[in-house]
Formats: sequence, C-alpha cells, structure tokens
Amino acid sequence: MNSPILDVYTTPLAGHTLIEASAGTGKTWTISGLYTRLLLDQGLNLQVSEILVVTFTLAATAEL
Repeated sequence: MNSPILDVYTTPLAGHTLIEASAGTGKTWTISGLYTRLLLDQGLNLQVSEILVVTFTLAATAEL
C-alpha cells in the first residue's frame, strides 16, 4: 500500500498530521518545515519556549 506523499509546502496546516516512515526518509526535515511554515504563514509571534515538537529519538531531538 502506497501512502500519498506529504508535501511540506502545500499540506494544510489545520488539523492533525501523522508522519510515519522508515529511517532516513526525511521525517525530521518535514516536521521542521511544517512548524516553520505554520509560524511564518500564520504570522504567529511565538517564543521558542512556546513551541512543542515531539520526537522519539535523541538524533531527531538534536536536529530539531
């Protein structure tokens, strides 16, 4: 079963998005792009301490 490819530039920002894929496929890059787009496109004035991104590996945490 092939899932649709998530396009970080056009994916709607409202609602929930599940990113599930194998190692090395760009999950962390995609998460970074989505929350950056959310901040820039929505004009939100948030501090770093107000942003929550959840990941399950130390490598992804360091990258984010």
